[in-house]
Amino acid sequence: MATSSETEPKSFKEASQSDKWIKAMNAEIKALKANHTWILTNLPPNKYAIGWKWVYKVKHKVDGSIERYKTKLVAKGYTQIEGQDYLDTFSPMAKITIVRLLLAL
Repeated sequence: MATSSETEPKSFKEASQSDKWIKAMNAEIKALKANHTWILTNLPPNKYAIGWKWVYKVKHKVDGSIERYKTKLVAKGYTQIEGQDYLDTFSPMAKITIVRLLLAL
């Protein structure tokens, strides 16, 4: 079994020095725009944007060779303040198949 010695960058500064990670980041931004989940806009007065960061992952095939370089742009939602940045929270919903399984048991 072949193993890769490729390491995942810990910061944007590290990733931006490699063409393969830059391509992966560009592909992620392109996908966000295509899915209409990325819109640049102006903030209302007295509001601040929450932070974000890149998460890097090397995906491997079964034989250990590199399949692709995957990046995700994630929001630092833990910096939000209830009542100021958001008003409602939502609970996860139970699927009907899970409810039926529990009732059957």
